[in-house]
Amino acid sequence: MRDETTATTDLTAALETLAAAPRLIVALDFDGTLAPFADDPSEVGALPGSWAAVLTLQRAKDTEVVLVSGRPLGSLAAVTHAPAEMALVGSHGVEWRVDGHDEAALTDDEVARVARIGAALDEVGTRFPGVVIEHKPAGHGVHTRRVSAEVAAEANAAASRAAHDADADVLERGGKDILEFAVRHVTKGDAIARLRDLRGADAVFFAGDDVTDEDGFRVLGDGDVGVKVGEGDTLARYRIADPAALTDVLKQLARLRATR
Repeated sequence: MRDETTATTDLTAALETLAAAPRLIVALDFDGTLAPFADDPSEVGALPGSWAAVLTLQRAKDTEVVLVSGRPLGSLAAVTHAPAEMALVGSHGVEWRVDGHDEAALTDDEVARVARIGAALDEVGTRFPGVVIEHKPAGHGVHTRRVSAEVAAEANAAASRAAHDADADVLERGGKDILEFAVRHVTKGDAIARLRDLRGADAVFFAGDDVTDEDGFRVLGDGDVGVKVGEGDTLARYRIADPAALTDVLKQLARLRATR
């Protein structure tokens, strides 16, 4: 295993190469990546140093920042206060705000499925005080951050049974203190691949911390840079300790990109 000094040196070299790309996409998860976790999702904010670097990158020539989150698009826009020209992708790739236009085209059948699954999960939520059911445009999240590991396991098992009984085709995916159920089988990897094609990008930087971000790392190529924030198995080539460490990475990339 590489030691931390070697890994940091390798990442620095990779950023220097990445910064020379003619057209660059900087894709970033929000919770646990740009921002530390909080019990109240509405109170989360990006670390000031990271956000300043994000805005610098957004202004750099031939560079586009996109926030790619599991949050609903409206929630992502509200907590980030992202400028209108910044691309946002919510609900793991279902919802888009690109070029100032919102896109969240669920079919009538999908809307009905979301409602049916939500009703089933609400019933589960009443049985587990402290478990929060978050309703999203394309699905729902079962938040267990405020309960014990034993209660979380029991609640997640009950939620899984209820969601699959309500809709046999529901997509289930786990994350940090959350179990999510969606009606459309798209991922952050799908979103990054689509953005690359849409923008004709030569390279992509992507940073994320959660299991769902592995879909994003999976679509990166040899000329791209993926950074895992925190612990856990990962497909990313590089790893840093926490959101505070990402601040330094983003500052370095912003400086390199601005002076290339």
